[in-house]
Amino acid sequence: MYCSACGHALVPNQPVCPQCGRPVAVAPVVTAPGFGFELSSYAGKLRALAVVWYIYGGLTLALGLIGMAFVDSFLHGRFHYWTHGPLPPMWIGPIIHFAWLFTLVRAGLALAAGYGLMHREPWGRVVAIVSAFFNILKIPIGTGLAIWTLVTLMGYRNTTLYDHVAEG
Repeated sequence: MYCSACGHALVPNQPVCPQCGRPVAVAPVVTAPGFGFELSSYAGKLRALAVVWYIYGGLTLALGLIGMAFVDSFLHGRFHYWTHGPLPPMWIGPIIHFAWLFTLVRAGLALAAGYGLMHREPWGRVVAIVSAFFNILKIPIGTGLAIWTLVTLMGYRNTTLYDHVAEG
């Protein structure tokens, strides 16, 4: 360290310059957060994301099954006061079965993403990204969750952080 007035070499922790008598300005030491701090912060973000995936998967499953059961009951004539028209066309049945399957797959992926992220499984990141793409058009909650997931898990830095969190 050198004096800012005369350039004389200073001894550490010396309050004044011995040559010119100027007080030595001590710059505050700013410490940058280390990798451990960044890793623990990222682990907290993953935990929050996993909890939201669990909630979203449970709600998707419950509301999807209730809605599909209602549609199935309606189309099979169990609501007599609503079915005054002709029977639905033959292609409605396969569409309903596809909707059942799609609802179960979407809810299963969301629950698996929550489990994989919560337990830091190596496959959890990939399943969460796939689930995000399945739910990106479910406006507004599915879209928001998908964007949050993609921002948190995509990119070189986040991939490296996830790998280190999964190892530890």
